[in-house]
Amino acid sequence: MKNILHVLNISFVIPYFLGEQLLYMREKGYNEHIICSFSSDLNDLSNKYLFKYSGVDIYRKFSIMADIKAIIQICRYIKFWKIDIVVGHTPKAGMLAMFAAFIMRIPKRIYFRHGLLYETSSGIKKHIFILSEKIASLLSTDVVCVSPYLIEKSVTDRLSPLRKMFLLNKGSCNGVDVVGKFNPDKIDLIKLRQLKYELGISDDAWVIGYTGRLVKDKGIVELIEAYKTLASRYSNLYLLLVGPQEERDKLPNEVVEFMHSEERIIVTGLIEYDIEYYYAFMNVLVLASFREGFGTSILEASAMGVPVLTTSHTGCRDAIVNGETGLFIENDPLSIASNIEVLINDSALAKKIGSSGRLFVKDNFDQHLIWSEIEKVYLKQ
Repeated sequence: MKNILHVLNISFVIPYFLGEQLLYMREKGYNEHIICSFSSDLNDLSNKYLFKYSGVDIYRKFSIMADIKAIIQICRYIKFWKIDIVVGHTPKAGMLAMFAAFIMRIPKRIYFRHGLLYETSSGIKKHIFILSEKIASLLSTDVVCVSPYLIEKSVTDRLSPLRKMFLLNKGSCNGVDVVGKFNPDKIDLIKLRQLKYELGISDDAWVIGYTGRLVKDKGIVELIEAYKTLASRYSNLYLLLVGPQEERDKLPNEVVEFMHSEERIIVTGLIEYDIEYYYAFMNVLVLASFREGFGTSILEASAMGVPVLTTSHTGCRDAIVNGETGLFIENDPLSIASNIEVLINDSALAKKIGSSGRLFVKDNFDQHLIWSEIEKVYLKQ
């Protein structure tokens, strides 16, 4: 059995980047291992997804001594468990993983490019992010990009040679469970009604939804401005923000204050379970992101039959077919508001887009299809 080691920054991303893929690969004959910064939920995740793990401090900020220490610890883990394949996720953890795997002469070193932090950075920080991408690519044997956009951008910015990069079918890093979890036919309507009641959303509500980190990069400021424009016209309009706030790239204080003071804006915080129920009462998902590797929330919403509005640049563009499974918007409150209003006033169009979106995800991003593509990268000579 081959031993595969995934290196990540934090355990929070394990269910999203890997999740049940770990169980699938185990059934295929692989032993799965994970290294990431230690957290209290690592043991529970290990029991759920059956992987071995080690807590190693991997900081987002660059620190020569801390990073060298992390590389040494990764090397020791590789040697002890006789690792055959090392997979690095995100720029910082990916770079450290590729360093360690290169030092230990691991023949298969895979870097997953989930997005490009430097796209919304400036100054010395931007140059550091670009350098880390180039180093991770240089030391890897394969670079998996989660969207066609990332391949194009990587070539344009000379991050990786084209021959080294791969796309998993049409994109994403882990696919979507369109049959089980993200399937509108599997929703318990009694449970859905109870959740709606607990959140204080009225029965006649028209819900604008968002899932993900609540930060400026995701276009949250513009989305809230769009909501303000529409809220005075539609008394049944709600904004549902599902996800955690973060200090890095944090929202302006006045935006946060408005979010928490407005009665028809629901801020849930991090939701780890049953997120499909939150999609189930959205009338539209809006992702007005300035920087995105792909946009998993778009696939999840589409799988649930929810029409999507998203930007036509970065990886978001690859997650919809414009006019069929979603509509393109600009990072602008007026563009967001006008497109939301189109769907408010044309329920037939909204339903058509939602239905087409589910078929699109089912045909191209089903999790088993993506997992099969990942195994091909593992086996490639």
